[in-house]
Amino acid sequence: MGFKKLLDELNIIARCKKYGISIWQCPQFLFVLMGIVIMITAVVTYTLGTRVAADPETVLLIVLALTVVLFVITFSITRSLEGLAEANQMKTEFINIVSHQLRSPLSNLKWALELLMSNHLGEIKEKRSEYMKILEDNTNRMSELVADLLTVSRLEQGRFLLNKAEFSLTDLAKEIIAIHKPAAEASQIRLKLEAPGNLPKVYGDALRIKIVAENFVHNAIRYNKDKGEVKVKIAPKNKSLLFAVQDNGIGIPADDQKHIFEKFFRSKNALKSQTHGSGLGLYIGKMIIEKSDGKIGFKSEKNKGSTFWFLLPIKA
Repeated sequence: MGFKKLLDELNIIARCKKYGISIWQCPQFLFVLMGIVIMITAVVTYTLGTRVAADPETVLLIVLALTVVLFVITFSITRSLEGLAEANQMKTEFINIVSHQLRSPLSNLKWALELLMSNHLGEIKEKRSEYMKILEDNTNRMSELVADLLTVSRLEQGRFLLNKAEFSLTDLAKEIIAIHKPAAEASQIRLKLEAPGNLPKVYGDALRIKIVAENFVHNAIRYNKDKGEVKVKIAPKNKSLLFAVQDNGIGIPADDQKHIFEKFFRSKNALKSQTHGSGLGLYIGKMIIEKSDGKIGFKSEKNKGSTFWFLLPIKA
């Protein structure tokens, strides 16, 4: 049992997978790497020291003492990093478990509310209907948060699989615009598509890319001004296609822009404008695009608007 545990400890790749991090961030790999560097440094130092100093034994003792000190420091740092990696893994597992546990009761609650509001069980009085609508809105928000947390958990654990194939970005954009047009018209916002004909298809997971594109459009409408405009643009760029969503809304303050793709982050003016939101949409979008061999970015100016974009490769 002890020997098996020792083998598990020495299996660096398995340990890295357990933590859900790349090998270059793995504490065990960094410890081995630093050990090799320290040994090479010790040999080089001893070789140079014996050429300069008269007593090679003194040089050897100094090199050995220095090597031991460096190994102790490296071990301490590695253990601290391992503790952080384990804490991060526990956090991800906790989010995953809690999200799964919440998903089922929320689905049941949502189903029951939909049944009650459909009038199949009898007509609901006006005041009660108003309260039911509040319950429905809050249930939907909680369901969206749970879905986002599960997606983040799967992405961070490497369990978010992409089914890549060729698809039309223009068709995807038309579908998203059709879904969001009623919400845009209700806010007196013009929503339009600018895309040349005969564009090549991109290569990626259409369902996952739709999550990113839809989030861009949803945010552009949500944080726009009354009688504003949202443009969805698709254009070729080198060996990729550019998908961009431009608005003339509240924009993002310069101080907040460096944090925009971080988990749970929402800019100050976004919090004032819309109190609801998980701050996970753009983080998820960044991870999906990067896993799709694409690039993502934005440009924004406070009170003048924002343009969020991503590039996806065209299959050769």
